[in-house]
Amino acid sequence: MAAATSQLTRTFTSSSVSLSPLTLSHFPNSSSSSSLSFISHHKQILTIRKHGALKIQAMTASFGSRLEETVKKTVTDNPVVVYSKTWCSYSSEVKSLFNRLGVQPHVIELDQLGAQGPQLQKVLERLTGQHTVPNVFIGGKHIGGCSETVKLHRKGELEALLTDAKNA
Repeated sequence: MAAATSQLTRTFTSSSVSLSPLTLSHFPNSSSSSSLSFISHHKQILTIRKHGALKIQAMTASFGSRLEETVKKTVTDNPVVVYSKTWCSYSSEVKSLFNRLGVQPHVIELDQLGAQGPQLQKVLERLTGQHTVPNVFIGGKHIGGCSETVKLHRKGELEALLTDAKNA
């Protein structure tokens, strides 16, 4: 791999673009055992074949940005969205509150999504600043978690938000 990295640096240096080995990290390439792939911090996949040329593929969108777009679309397309975990008592409390109010939120159970669940929770944290569940959205707006949702209900403001979201 050191020879490949050295060749990679030489190739880019001769093209007036210099990438040091520290800017690259190995990216497994399942399509061929005779090539090494790296991903740079510039979101390009660089593939070095043992008997061939260097191949550069620009990544159109990272997995995280696709998840971010999914979250944004979900909260825009549904009046009430709750990102939850099945075992979380706070998530259960929020879902029960909505049920008592006759509201059926779009619920995404992060603990039932496999490896995508923790990744989605990181995206939610990046978007909202909140790393816990439940993560509640009403009318496309982030409300907060259980405490904030219950507080809105006690102040008599939750129902108005729900009505506005349903009518939008």
